[in-house]
Amino acid sequence: MHALETTFLILHLLGLAAILGGSLEQWRTSAKLTSPVTLWGARAQLLTGLALAGIVSSSSSDGAPSAGWLAVKLLVALAIVAVSEMNAKKAKIAHSARLIVALTTVNVIVAVAWH
Repeated sequence: MHALETTFLILHLLGLAAILGGSLEQWRTSAKLTSPVTLWGARAQLLTGLALAGIVSSSSSDGAPSAGWLAVKLLVALAIVAVSEMNAKKAKIAHSARLIVALTTVNVIVAVAWH
């Protein structure tokens, strides 16, 4: 079970890197488009986060994350995916790259600081 959890954690962190990398890449270009890297990173974060929540919750009762923590993480992840999906087909987007970076930062802070 530990190997499965570690694998999903690595995939989850790669999704985080894809979201941040794709969003920060948008700031450098004149055409503000949602990067496919950002979109797929957001999708990967959501799916691997759900998998991690299930694995951790089922494997240990003492170290299981709280329902409130999981709810906040899920809502922020859904917001990131929603913003990415809504702007994937648009020719030009205003400030969604900044919003995606801000939401991702909030999600990291919740993950690390909330115990």
